[in-house]
Formats: sequence, structure tokens, C-alpha cells
Amino acid sequence: MGRLVTYIVRLAVILFGYAVASLAASAFLNVLFLASLGYTPEQAHPAATASLYFSIPFVALFVAYFAFMPAAVVVLVAEILGRRDWLFYALAGAVVAAVFLGIVDHIGDTTFAATGTSAIMAVIGSGMVGGIFYWLAAGRWAGNWWQAVTGSFQAPDLDRRP
Repeated sequence: MGRLVTYIVRLAVILFGYAVASLAASAFLNVLFLASLGYTPEQAHPAATASLYFSIPFVALFVAYFAFMPAAVVVLVAEILGRRDWLFYALAGAVVAAVFLGIVDHIGDTTFAATGTSAIMAVIGSGMVGGIFYWLAAGRWAGNWWQAVTGSFQAPDLDRRP
């Protein structure tokens, strides 16, 4: 019974981290889009900031949908290997974004195709931001479920004297 609870709690933490990562990547894309239009925080119209309250969660749904399969593979690998460093998750987020761009380019879907260099870099950058925020929310404890089930990740220290 204890193992089942451990697995369910870790799955809930992973899903929470994925939601946080999707929202962070969406916020990053929204801020980059507003900056590309020339808006600065000093010039922001109240309607522009109010629209972010709707557009960030809405775009996060698309981010979460399109990144789910590559991100699930990354999370599985990170959990099995017990990776807990932020750089791994930032680079993994960039890889997830690049896989998304590759899939969209391979399918030939012109609706979501990013053809300009700045658009491609924005998507890869948002993947990195999403990866870092996943690390903040869930990745710092990757592999804890494994430690709870088996007792430890590390081999015993045989050189230590009692």
C-alpha cells in the first residue's frame, strides 16, 4: 500500500510540474510576442496586460498538448536516472521544443510551422524556460520515489570503518 501511495504522489507532482512548465513556456512566448511588437512595460496598455490573464493559460493548453509525448519521454528518463540538475531540464526542454518543431515541419502543417529564425529560437527558448520551471516544481525531487521503494540510490560505502 505504501508503494502505491508513493507512486500516486510522485505522479501528481510530475503532473503539477508539467502544468507549471506549460504555463511558464506560454508566458515566455507571450512576453516575446509583445516585445516583438514593440511593447515595453512602461508602454503597456491596461488591455494588453489584462489580455495576458486569458492568453497565457490558453496558449499553455497548446504548449501542453504539443509537447506531451516528447516531454513524457524526458520525464521518464529523468525519473529513472534520478536527474536533479537544472541544466539537464533546460537542455531537455530545448530538445522537446526542437522535436515539436521537427514534427510540425515533417507533417507539413502550415498552421503551427515556425519558419523564421526568430520564431524557431523563441520556441526553443520557451522549451528551455519550461524545462527550468519543471525542474523548480518537480525535477529537483526526481528519483525520490525510487529511493522510497528500494531504500537508496547510492551504493554502500565499503571503505567506511565502523
